[in-house]
Amino acid sequence: MPADQTDQTTDPSGVVVEEITDPDAPRIADYRALTDVELRTRWEPPHGLFIAEGELVLRRALRAGYRPRSFLVDAKRVDQLTDLPTGGAPVYAASQSVLEQATGFHVHRGVLASFHRRELPSPAQVLADARRVAVLEDVNNHTNLGAIYRGAAALGIDAVLLSPTCADPLYRRSVRVSMGEVFAVPYAKFERWPEGLDQVRDAGFTVLAMTPAPDAVPMQRLTPAQRERAALLLGAEGPGLTAAAQAASDVRVVLPMRRGVDSLNVAAAAAVAFWELGRDDPL
Repeated sequence: MPADQTDQTTDPSGVVVEEITDPDAPRIADYRALTDVELRTRWEPPHGLFIAEGELVLRRALRAGYRPRSFLVDAKRVDQLTDLPTGGAPVYAASQSVLEQATGFHVHRGVLASFHRRELPSPAQVLADARRVAVLEDVNNHTNLGAIYRGAAALGIDAVLLSPTCADPLYRRSVRVSMGEVFAVPYAKFERWPEGLDQVRDAGFTVLAMTPAPDAVPMQRLTPAQRERAALLLGAEGPGLTAAAQAASDVRVVLPMRRGVDSLNVAAAAAVAFWELGRDDPL
């Protein structure tokens, strides 16, 4: 078969499935070199796209209203999509060998999809509908970012606000680690930092900066007023919050540690702090 020529089959649901035999086929260019972080972060946002991996994740993207551009599946798993609302987007099927050559990794979940991004709301729009938010400074590890979103969705955080240098929440690894919860939590990105924290405060939030500093307030000792509309400020793994961000906060807070441990992974610390802020919320 010539390069990029496809065979078409129709599954029982009426979805037309196009077989791809060439890993360099232009039709699956969206999925090329998915393990190259630098290439993907340069290419996906400017083109208004992101990649979802795994059936559960892509179903959550569809449920959240993201519009699919195409689907790429292991030929042996085409039947997984029989009830999927594809919205007319093409469905491509390929062998595991072709998938691995095209993407750069073993697609063991067997299902990928390319989605169109949506225009991000402004920080003001996100804050207007929230009671409790997380604010992230320089969190540029995609795994940590995805785990923070999953904790935020599970533990009562209404929105996430990102400093200009944070990683992309819709990068494939973030989406996967969050189990698709990045689609459930509204988020926005500040253009200026740390000036954006003034906007958070002006919206009626108390900015709580997490730090292991010895003079920080233990989180369990926060007053009801400080908890009521809390904006929890978290920094990158290792360096933590910058001095400028801490100076722009209202209260510096800490999770008390035992056995000489000085801190937790930022995603683990975020989950504990999210739970603590919402511990008295009605279930």
